Amino acid sequence: MSRGEFDLRSVGVIPRGVSALVSVPGSKSIANRALVCASLAEGDSRILNLPDGDDTAAMVDALPILGALAHRHGAAIDITGVAGRPLAGRFNAGLAGTTSRFLCAVAALATGESIITGEAPLRARPFGDLLEALRGLGAEVMADGAGLPARIVGPIRGGEVSLDAHVSSQFVSALLLAGPCTADGLVLRLDGAQVSRPYIDMTIEVMSRFGASVREGSNTLSVDPSGYRAATLEVEPDASSASYPAAIAALCGAEILIEGLGEKSLQGDVAFRELLAAMGVTVEVSDAGTRVVGSGEPLAPLEADMRHCSDLVPTFAVLAAFAEGRSRITGIGFIRNKESDRIADLAAGLAACGARVTVEDDGLQIEGGGLHGARVSTYHDHRLAMAFGVLGCAVPGMIVDDPEVVTKSWPGFWTMLDGLSG
Repeated sequence: MSRGEFDLRSVGVIPRGVSALVSVPGSKSIANRALVCASLAEGDSRILNLPDGDDTAAMVDALPILGALAHRHGAAIDITGVAGRPLAGRFNAGLAGTTSRFLCAVAALATGESIITGEAPLRARPFGDLLEALRGLGAEVMADGAGLPARIVGPIRGGEVSLDAHVSSQFVSALLLAGPCTADGLVLRLDGAQVSRPYIDMTIEVMSRFGASVREGSNTLSVDPSGYRAATLEVEPDASSASYPAAIAALCGAEILIEGLGEKSLQGDVAFRELLAAMGVTVEVSDAGTRVVGSGEPLAPLEADMRHCSDLVPTFAVLAAFAEGRSRITGIGFIRNKESDRIADLAAGLAACGARVTVEDDGLQIEGGGLHGARVSTYHDHRLAMAFGVLGCAVPGMIVDDPEVVTKSWPGFWTMLDGLSG
C-alpha cells in the first residue's frame, strides 16, 4: 500500500465475544540493547525474534557503519562484533530516540569524528544532558542546541560523571552500554528522581547476557572495562505492544491470548497486567502467554503513578475514558518530550472523542463516559496512533490520521485489528 493510500485509517468496531490469539513483535527495547552489545562484543553473536519496526531497522543500519558485520535472515541476525573498537561515521537514526541516544554514546568510543542526526521530530527531542555527560568523559561535542545533529569526537576513556536521571532513562542506558568498552570503566552518578527505572534494569540484564556487569551503589552505577563477549539472545514479545490487544479485550468483552508473554520478563511494561486487573479485568499468565478476558461490564477508574511504565499511558488513558468515574495518571510530566507532547496531544485526541480530560503538571485526570468517534491526529507518535486505534474498536466512526507511523514499533498493527474485527 502506498503512503498516499495510508494517510487515513477508519477503524472498525470489534464485535463482543471475540476469542483470538495475538502475536506481538519482539521488544524493540531489548532488541536495540542486544544489537549494541553484540556489535561491541568480541566474536559472533546471534539475536533471535528481532522485530521489524523502524527503530530496530535504524539500529541494524548503523551496525556496518560501526564496523560490525551483520547478516539478517528473517527474524534472526548474526553479528560479528568489533571487540570494543567501533568506527566513527555518520549515522541517521530517523525518528528513533533509543537508537540515536545509544549511538551518541557508542560513537564516542570511536577514534575520530561521528555525526548523529535524524528526522526533524527527533532533532527536536532533548539530548543535552547526555551530550554534556559525554563531554565530561572526554569527548569533544558540538550540537545544534540541546539536540541533533551532534558532532562527537572520541574516544572517551571513561571515568566518573554525573547525570540528571529525571529526563530520560535512555541517557543512563546509553552511557552504561558504552561503559564496558572504555579504557577506565565508568562510574555514573545519578542526580534527581529516576524515571522509567525498569528500562535501566533491562539494560543491565542485557549487558550481563553479553558478559558485562554493573554494580549499584547509593545513587551510582559502576561498570568495569571488561568488554563484551559474544552471545545468543532471543528477544521476548514486546510488553508495550501487548497492552493494545489487552485493552481491546477489556473494552470489547473479548478473550485474547497474547502469545509468548509469560511470567518471566525483562520488561517493566508487563505492569499492564496489574493495571488491567485493578480496573476489574481478568488477567491470567501462563507459559503460553498472557490471557486477558473482558467481562463487558464497565471498567473501574484507575489512579496510578506511571513514571516507571510511561509507554503504557496512552493505552490506559483510553481505558480510563471508558471507566465509570474519575481516573488520575501521575508521575509522567517527562513524557512531554517523547515522539509527541504525549500529555497535551493525548488529551487533545481524547477530548475530540468526547472525553473530559484535565491536564496537570505531571499527568492527567480523566472522567469516563460520553465517547464518540472522531478524526484524530497521531502527532507522528506511534503510541498515540495505536491507542486511538484501540478506542475505535469500541466506538464507531474513528478515523486516525497518518496511521503508518505505527511502523516505528509494530508495522502489522492495523492488520491485527482487521483480523480481530473479522
